[in-house]
Amino acid sequence: MTKKTKIQLFLELAVPDEQGFSRWVDSAEFSGKYKELKLGNGGSWCRASSQLARQYIVEFDKTRTLGNSIDAIRLAGFNRKKSFNQNIRQDIKNYYKSQKCVMLGINGCSENTKIEIDHKNGRKDDNRVSNIATQKLEDFQPLCKAANDVKRQICKSCKETNKRWDARNILGNPYSFYEGDENYTQELGCIGCYQYDPVQYRKSCVKRISDEVSKYSARFILNKLYPEK
Repeated sequence: MTKKTKIQLFLELAVPDEQGFSRWVDSAEFSGKYKELKLGNGGSWCRASSQLARQYIVEFDKTRTLGNSIDAIRLAGFNRKKSFNQNIRQDIKNYYKSQKCVMLGINGCSENTKIEIDHKNGRKDDNRVSNIATQKLEDFQPLCKAANDVKRQICKSCKETNKRWDARNILGNPYSFYEGDENYTQELGCIGCYQYDPVQYRKSCVKRISDEVSKYSARFILNKLYPEK
């Protein structure tokens, strides 16, 4: 007997009608046969980028208990909007799956250290990348799950505020961006943000610091990397 997917299990619980509307399904129901539906970091099977959300309008109730956890989920009709295809071409997956996380330098077997292939553009609004036939290796990067979860939240905040993440949040990073500034623009998009490409950020830092070394003292450079308090 073929094992049911998480989406199939949820639909079995929710029982949407012909218009795609369902009852509220309380998270307490995710037990026994449906225990795989238990919500972890954001509920990967029901988040905005999931297959479920591409098919249905998914609504969450976070008011039943204290905190910000998802207490109940329901479907509010079919999603008629054209959605971004998150599928990644197999040769790209094969290329990155054995590499180490470009942020944390690990590739492990535990839940948080296993490698995920990340769409570098966290907004996922590029039609070329949505088409597996036109995807390029440089559209993606290997991140461990822990780093990818954090990046996802940072990209979400940027999308809401149009303010990009400052790389100097990490002690020792000398520059905020390798191109552009904190303001998100259509021209640059995500390019220039550490989260978009930490490898390119580091390469840019080496060049810029090398240029500055010829002009300033070692103390100046050290203070740039580790500001005195």
